[in-house]
Amino acid sequence: MGNSKLGKFILLGALRGGVAALLDRSTRTTVVGTSKKAANEITFYAKNPESLKQKLVDQKDKFQAAYEQLSGDVSYIKEQVEELKALTPQVKEFVTDTKETFVDSKEEYETIMKDPQTATS
Repeated sequence: MGNSKLGKFILLGALRGGVAALLDRSTRTTVVGTSKKAANEITFYAKNPESLKQKLVDQKDKFQAAYEQLSGDVSYIKEQVEELKALTPQVKEFVTDTKETFVDSKEEYETIMKDPQTATS
């Protein structure tokens, strides 16, 4: 019994809220305009079901094309990520080798600069 009262009061509250909202002229105008437009569309598609079918097919084609494009983009990004994962160890090794070379060269330059005899030989 308690559940049926809850549903009734929720419905009653929604109706009261709807009536209160319709007291505003701009809200009434918007609701009436939207309702008329929806009624006209329903009437049109009831008389022309092929138009509705074609519209739905067109929408399906758009969504399918968007899905295929997105799927291709995701595949491309996935390939790029895999390639980057493969290159990362190589790049890390290259950077480490370069750093070691500069450190070794620095030590050699320091030695040359300190010992003038080595520089002339």
